[in-house]
Amino acid sequence: MAFSQETGGAWSVMEDVLLCECWIQISHDTISGNEMKFSQMWKKILHEFVERSGSTRTESALSSRWKLFNKELGKWRDALTKAMNNHASGENLSDEIVQAQMFYGATGVGKKSFTHTQCWEVVKHCKRFSIIPTAPTVVLNETPLHDSQASDSPMESPMSEDLPIQKEPRPMGRKAAKAKRGVNSTSNTSKFLEEIARQSALRIEIDKKVQEDDRAMAIEFAKEREYVRKEREYRRKENEERKDRETMAMDTSHMSPETKQYWKLEQKAIMRRKLFRDDGPSNTDWLNDENP
Repeated sequence: MAFSQETGGAWSVMEDVLLCECWIQISHDTISGNEMKFSQMWKKILHEFVERSGSTRTESALSSRWKLFNKELGKWRDALTKAMNNHASGENLSDEIVQAQMFYGATGVGKKSFTHTQCWEVVKHCKRFSIIPTAPTVVLNETPLHDSQASDSPMESPMSEDLPIQKEPRPMGRKAAKAKRGVNSTSNTSKFLEEIARQSALRIEIDKKVQEDDRAMAIEFAKEREYVRKEREYRRKENEERKDRETMAMDTSHMSPETKQYWKLEQKAIMRRKLFRDDGPSNTDWLNDENP
């Protein structure tokens, strides 16, 4: 079995399934499962996981991954329970799965559809994730057609003549049972649509608030960026002014003629730049005079 060897890499489907199998094996151990401490349980799960996969993932990585799975699998169990209780005549297992996906996505939290079906097949029979239907069972006929254990002999039932005869309740007809299921299905559909509308309105409000927060953050970021730009421009001009002052104050009396000529040209360039910038375009031909 090949797994990712990177400690912080993305989880593969095989790793997720193996994590669920290790959790089932350790936490539901008939000998030590109920008496095991939380930290000991995850140490054993890590040992089993590493031994079977050769992975280098840490105990905290496995615990965090299972915390996410525990939430997602619990939501899927609740969605399947609602779908089973909402089961109408003529629907099959695929219809229940479609309804369960709709209930799962209507919660408005996390993913919009459940994708960890292989992991669900591993844990669906354990006590935590088992589905307990709560809808009432429709009984078409409560009168047994034949009971091999009962006897019609009055010798074996001497008290039968003294007991009042109780009428068996009339079984519910197919049309009545179908009509009752139709009413329940319509009511559940209306509630489901109302819940979807409520969740959609809530999600719109949340998205609107997020957009407003993002817009405010963008404005603050633009202000901060403009402030940094102006600060950099101010420092650049300040450094330029400092270098110009040093150049203009340069003592060239002890320098060679070539060096003097270089600094003289630099000083003329500074004066030309300052006169042009401070007073606008002006006659600077006198700066071209090469005589000292």
